[in-house]
Amino acid sequence: MIVIYLLISVLLIIFLTSRLKVHPFVALLLVAIFYGVVSGMPLNQIIKSVNEGFGKTLGGIGMIIILGVIIGAFLENSGGAYTLAEKVLKFTGKKKIPFAMGIIGWFVSIPVFADSGFMLLAPLNKSLSKKAGISLSGTAIALALGLTAAHTMVPPTPGPIAAAHYLNADLGLVMLFGIPISLFALMMGLIFAKKIVSKTYIDPDPEITEEEIIQRLKIAPSALKSIIPIVVPILLIVFKSLLTSIGGYDVKDYELFHPFIKIIFFLGEPFIALLIGCFLSLTLPKKLNKNMFSTSGWIGKALVAASSILLITGAGGIFGQVLRDSGIATTLGETLSNINISIWLPFLLAAAIKTAQGSSTVALVTTASILAPMMSKLGFDTEMQKAMVVIAIGAGSAVVSHANDSFFWVVTRLSGMDVKMGYRFQSLGTLVLGSSAAILLFILYQILT
Repeated sequence: MIVIYLLISVLLIIFLTSRLKVHPFVALLLVAIFYGVVSGMPLNQIIKSVNEGFGKTLGGIGMIIILGVIIGAFLENSGGAYTLAEKVLKFTGKKKIPFAMGIIGWFVSIPVFADSGFMLLAPLNKSLSKKAGISLSGTAIALALGLTAAHTMVPPTPGPIAAAHYLNADLGLVMLFGIPISLFALMMGLIFAKKIVSKTYIDPDPEITEEEIIQRLKIAPSALKSIIPIVVPILLIVFKSLLTSIGGYDVKDYELFHPFIKIIFFLGEPFIALLIGCFLSLTLPKKLNKNMFSTSGWIGKALVAASSILLITGAGGIFGQVLRDSGIATTLGETLSNINISIWLPFLLAAAIKTAQGSSTVALVTTASILAPMMSKLGFDTEMQKAMVVIAIGAGSAVVSHANDSFFWVVTRLSGMDVKMGYRFQSLGTLVLGSSAAILLFILYQILT
């Protein structure tokens, strides 16, 4: 029944936001409480889940959203984003922008969480789309799918690493399968973005005209200077990730680290890295003035824009937490784990848990922990089979991103999509991505094992 309640809840969110035009924050909060009540959760647990879901979500990515929006404001208003867009356009041409954003997203998300990567790359994506005169919808979904592909299937992203650890899989083999399979799945996702999503036009920046872009370009910083606030935070996060995954450093042993390692760990924390990016973005305008920092200036307007994203993302966290605490992931896990359907089992189990509770990382870890004691019984004995199971779980953890996933709200809010569009584009796009990876993996599994 709780699965039926989940489906009813999703339909309620779409109905409230699309038909009745209820603000997504209100819709998500009310539906989360509704789900908690009908699924039989104790009332005090519902209250606890609401508070935890909102607090944990904003505690995890709230600062990242705020700082990312500020960096974006300086990139856009200084003209730096448009300078970068011109350079990329000369290299790729107008027709290949979705492809370029998907590949950039794939590379960035290997060391950087998808939410952070989208926040950092959104200004460039908007500028490219505006300069090329194409819809923001296709390029935004291309970027989101690129970030998702690497986030779920390519170490050293934490989810695949955790799954490999639980299943005692060889990390090198996981990467050997994860890289080509995730890239193949991304290509299928990019075809979906270009052929279907991009047909729905979304103006990349309805508030700025072509004449204003030309004026901004006249005083814009160079492309090299403009890319520094984006690249430096990414590199800092990458260094920390490398120390953790390759260097073997554990954050629990922080006090035992060499001072240099401590500094890298501190600077590589996403919100610190983005804070540094904010300071670097202050070098972009030809001249700083106090009005830029006022409530009506660049930062003030950016924070107003961020407030709506924060509220909706936090409400998505509430919905996801209520679902997690209702035990839906455990119920689905126990039900599906009794069915032996070869390599499709880890994929379907992860997909069910991801769709039910929203987090790809939770889906990866939960599925791996459920399957770990049963690997031999299910026939997954060799190193190659274990690595393939990790990728199958990763592919499943991409399916599907919807209202209980904070990334869904980051993508839709920053791309001017309503909830209905989000389900048609982001949710369906992740289904294409994950299913494509699973199909290729199934073919390889039949050939190689």
